[in-house]
Amino acid sequence: MNSSLPGDPSLVSPESTIEKLIETGSSEHDLPVELFFKLPEKANYQISRDGTYYAYLAPWKRRMNIFVEPLTGGTPIRITEVEDRSISGFSWVNNKDLVFLKDVDGDENYHLWVTDLQSHTARDLTPFDNVRAEIIDMLIEDDDHIIISLNKNNPQVFDPYRLNVKTGELHQLAENNHPESPIMAWLTDHQGRLRIAVQLVEGVTSVLLYRESEDEAFNEVLRTDYKTEVSPLFFDFDEDHIVWASSNLDRDKAALVKLNMRTGEEVGEVIFEHPVVDISSAGYSRVRRCPTMVTYITDKRHYHFLDEKRAKLQERIEREVPGMEAVIISASKDEKKGIIRAYSDISMGSYYAYDGDHDEIVKLSEVSPWLDNEKMSPQKAIQYRSRDGLTIHGYLTMPRDVTGPIPFVINPHGGPWHRDTWGFNPEVQLFASRGYGVLQINFRGSTGYGRDFWTAGFKEWGQSMQDDITDGVKWLIDQDLADADKIAIYGGSYGGYATLAGVCYTPDLYACAIDYVGVSNLFTFMETVPPYWEPYLKMMYEMVGHPEKDKEMMKAYSPALNADKIEVPLFVIQGAHDPRVNIDESDQIVRNLRSRGIDVPYMVKYDEGHGFHNEENKFEVYKAMMGFLAKHLS
Repeated sequence: MNSSLPGDPSLVSPESTIEKLIETGSSEHDLPVELFFKLPEKANYQISRDGTYYAYLAPWKRRMNIFVEPLTGGTPIRITEVEDRSISGFSWVNNKDLVFLKDVDGDENYHLWVTDLQSHTARDLTPFDNVRAEIIDMLIEDDDHIIISLNKNNPQVFDPYRLNVKTGELHQLAENNHPESPIMAWLTDHQGRLRIAVQLVEGVTSVLLYRESEDEAFNEVLRTDYKTEVSPLFFDFDEDHIVWASSNLDRDKAALVKLNMRTGEEVGEVIFEHPVVDISSAGYSRVRRCPTMVTYITDKRHYHFLDEKRAKLQERIEREVPGMEAVIISASKDEKKGIIRAYSDISMGSYYAYDGDHDEIVKLSEVSPWLDNEKMSPQKAIQYRSRDGLTIHGYLTMPRDVTGPIPFVINPHGGPWHRDTWGFNPEVQLFASRGYGVLQINFRGSTGYGRDFWTAGFKEWGQSMQDDITDGVKWLIDQDLADADKIAIYGGSYGGYATLAGVCYTPDLYACAIDYVGVSNLFTFMETVPPYWEPYLKMMYEMVGHPEKDKEMMKAYSPALNADKIEVPLFVIQGAHDPRVNIDESDQIVRNLRSRGIDVPYMVKYDEGHGFHNEENKFEVYKAMMGFLAKHLS
């Protein structure tokens, strides 16, 4: 055994085992797996501040690198040459320099690099070991600096810095030196001044802090428990002490409000709220100095406009791309030019350039032109009642020209404090292309449906949260959509936990299961979180379970400790450098099942973390998944 490798390499299945799965799933009549998981032709377009260039990510040596083109046309120029791992994201600092984030082998300790249009040479601006960089503000009015946060002084907390991208000089803007009450978020005003902070006290109390200027100390404005969200989004343009915020204070659904940062009180009437879901974001025009819209997600993304000009622009865009969900993802400093991303449930979509001066929308590129939209399967929003009366929302995808009952894949999302949304999902489309229906479920504990629905999932891992998934399976069967003998469950992260819980606590419901970077032991999961999650542990004890006070409950609902209940075939997949779900979580479930003589295919990639990102690994894992499903659902 190579002890230098993470986890227990002796547990990993030999290549021959995975190759047999791949062979089982191969068919000349199926759409190739590669079509669904090839790197995009071009993606993540960003327009330069002066609107003369756009940059995007495109493959080079099987990794996503930054390319730049003039808006007027010309030969694309590649300005980075990363070969080990794709760039995660990038931004223009000015009209010549761009910064980008990249980690190593999926460890999520992102370094911030800078490159430029002249030298094409990248420099690491945060060359610190085991340190994670995060961007706070790109400072659109400053061509030399940005504001970032780093956990280099203490791995548990992040300090804010003003970074000179020319020289690499870092200037610390505030101290975050109280690990027992760390600041977890920072917000700048429209001039780039750091004036709001959100502090977490004793792991469960949120304190909103404010200062009039950077020369002053932060003062406490509002103190709430962590279940109450009061999240400042941006400063008002007329009154410098007023912010626009998302808030569920004294209400169930998060609404858009104005907040007086001197008193902590809401100003005037609620600007917008929805009866079923929380607001998800709000936008503004920096040039015209006004809020423009609120977004919320029910079946799809919807807008409530606060500004007539922005409303008319959205109408104009949607006329150009009917039936697509269209989002402005980047704009020039003067807001006259922009980049639009349009997509749907059956298309990864395209990027478009918008020219406001000439009212022109021009297609730049398709994300995946090799996919035939006519062969993809529509995604339909559904809802059903849980056994205790909650309305559970989700999405149903049926293969084209097929009626039930058919084999199904139940696909619970990760998080679990997250939600599934409408749009193109390559995993779902791959399953549907093989003749499987797919059900995605926003079980209790999912975010976006209000505080009561979110908190209904507290300390319910494997229990009522799992019941919502089970009730979804029974709904499929009652609707004559699913073949009750041919149902699989597959998920990643918390979805991986739900997969293991499904075959552990409802062993007769599923024919097989695939666990992808999933939690298996609630005790060890919380013992191995990354250091910057440690301030949240008391909150997690309330949301998941306390290892001493809830010991028996956590033991009962840790699949690795109840592996004797698992009888159906299981495929386990793990990234060795996963900082969120340690490889030991997968090792445990594999070891415990094999101790009973059950063969569990186990794939580990030693250049991956929380999910596979490298193209060659995606091809291999999804081919193996298709073989596993073909073997056990046929």
